[in-house]
Amino acid sequence: MTEPSPNDPAAVALELERIRRTIEVGFTRTDGALALLVQRHDQSDETQKEHARRLDAHDARLDTLERGETERQKRSDGRLDALERARWPLPSVAALVALCGLLLSLWQLTSR
Repeated sequence: MTEPSPNDPAAVALELERIRRTIEVGFTRTDGALALLVQRHDQSDETQKEHARRLDAHDARLDTLERGETERQKRSDGRLDALERARWPLPSVAALVALCGLLLSLWQLTSR
Protein backbone atom coordinates (compact mmCIF):
# COMPACT_ATOMS: atom_id res chain seq x y z
CA MET A 1 0.00 0.00 0.00
CA THR A 2 1.27 3.41 -0.82
CA GLU A 3 1.10 6.40 1.42
CA PRO A 4 -1.36 9.00 0.34
CA SER A 5 0.16 12.23 -0.78
CA PRO A 6 -0.31 15.20 1.52
CA ASN A 7 -1.98 17.12 -1.28
CA ASP A 8 -4.68 14.47 -1.79
CA PRO A 9 -7.98 16.01 -0.60
CA ALA A 10 -9.43 12.61 0.40
CA ALA A 11 -6.40 11.87 2.60
CA VAL A 12 -6.63 15.27 4.24
CA ALA A 13 -10.34 14.81 4.88
CA LEU A 14 -9.73 11.33 6.33
CA GLU A 15 -7.01 12.62 8.64
CA LEU A 16 -9.20 15.53 9.74
CA GLU A 17 -12.03 13.09 10.51
CA ARG A 18 -9.68 10.98 12.67
CA ILE A 19 -8.51 14.10 14.54
CA ARG A 20 -12.11 15.23 15.04
CA ARG A 21 -13.11 11.80 16.40
CA THR A 22 -10.13 11.78 18.79
CA ILE A 23 -11.04 15.27 20.05
CA GLU A 24 -14.70 14.24 20.49
CA VAL A 25 -13.70 11.19 22.54
CA GLY A 26 -11.42 13.36 24.67
CA PHE A 27 -14.15 15.94 25.24
CA THR A 28 -16.65 13.19 26.13
CA ARG A 29 -14.27 11.78 28.73
CA THR A 30 -13.63 15.25 30.12
CA ASP A 31 -17.38 16.00 30.27
CA GLY A 32 -17.98 12.71 32.11
CA ALA A 33 -15.23 13.43 34.62
CA LEU A 34 -16.54 16.96 35.18
CA ALA A 35 -20.10 15.70 35.64
CA LEU A 36 -18.85 13.21 38.24
CA LEU A 37 -16.95 15.97 40.05
CA VAL A 38 -20.03 18.21 40.06
CA GLN A 39 -22.16 15.38 41.46
CA ARG A 40 -19.64 14.67 44.23
CA HIS A 41 -19.44 18.39 45.04
CA ASP A 42 -23.23 18.61 45.32
CA GLN A 43 -23.30 15.58 47.62
CA SER A 44 -20.54 17.11 49.72
CA ASP A 45 -22.51 20.37 49.99
CA GLU A 46 -25.62 18.48 51.10
CA THR A 47 -23.60 16.57 53.69
CA GLN A 48 -22.07 19.79 55.01
CA LYS A 49 -25.50 21.42 55.23
CA GLU A 50 -26.83 18.41 57.15
CA HIS A 51 -23.88 18.53 59.55
CA ALA A 52 -24.38 22.28 60.05
CA ARG A 53 -28.09 21.75 60.74
CA ARG A 54 -27.36 19.01 63.29
CA LEU A 55 -24.69 21.16 64.93
CA ASP A 56 -27.14 24.06 65.23
CA ALA A 57 -29.71 21.74 66.82
CA HIS A 58 -27.12 20.51 69.35
CA ASP A 59 -26.10 24.09 70.14
CA ALA A 60 -29.73 25.04 70.75
CA ARG A 61 -30.20 22.07 73.10
CA LEU A 62 -27.02 22.94 74.99
CA ASP A 63 -28.17 26.54 75.36
CA THR A 64 -31.49 25.33 76.74
CA LEU A 65 -29.72 23.07 79.23
CA GLU A 66 -27.35 25.83 80.32
CA ARG A 67 -30.25 28.21 80.94
CA GLY A 68 -32.13 25.53 82.90
CA GLU A 69 -35.23 25.72 80.76
CA THR A 70 -35.95 22.02 80.30
CA GLU A 71 -39.06 20.55 81.89
CA ARG A 72 -37.00 18.18 84.02
CA GLN A 73 -34.87 21.02 85.37
CA LYS A 74 -37.97 23.06 86.16
CA ARG A 75 -39.53 20.12 88.04
CA SER A 76 -36.28 19.55 89.93
CA ASP A 77 -36.08 23.22 90.88
CA GLY A 78 -39.68 23.12 92.12
CA ARG A 79 -39.05 20.02 94.23
CA LEU A 80 -35.87 21.52 95.65
CA ASP A 81 -37.71 24.71 96.60
CA ALA A 82 -40.44 22.67 98.30
CA LEU A 83 -37.87 20.66 100.27
CA GLU A 84 -36.05 23.80 101.35
CA ARG A 85 -39.30 25.35 102.60
CA ALA A 86 -40.31 22.17 104.42
CA ARG A 87 -37.05 21.61 106.32
CA TRP A 88 -36.33 23.01 109.75
CA PRO A 89 -33.37 25.32 109.73
CA LEU A 90 -30.53 24.00 111.85
CA PRO A 91 -30.02 27.21 113.88
CA SER A 92 -33.69 27.13 114.92
CA VAL A 93 -33.38 23.53 116.10
CA ALA A 94 -30.21 24.39 118.05
CA ALA A 95 -31.99 27.34 119.72
CA LEU A 96 -34.95 25.11 120.72
CA VAL A 97 -32.63 22.46 122.19
CA ALA A 98 -30.74 25.13 124.13
CA LEU A 99 -34.00 26.62 125.42
CA CYS A 100 -35.25 23.19 126.49
CA GLY A 101 -31.95 22.54 128.28
CA LEU A 102 -32.20 25.88 130.05
CA LEU A 103 -35.79 25.22 131.12
CA LEU A 104 -34.92 21.75 132.42
CA SER A 105 -31.98 23.15 134.34
CA LEU A 106 -34.17 25.85 135.91
CA TRP A 107 -36.87 23.31 136.79
CA GLN A 108 -34.33 21.02 138.48
CA LEU A 109 -32.82 23.94 140.31
CA THR A 110 -36.19 25.15 141.60
CA SER A 111 -37.40 21.68 142.57
CA ARG A 112 -34.56 21.05 145.07
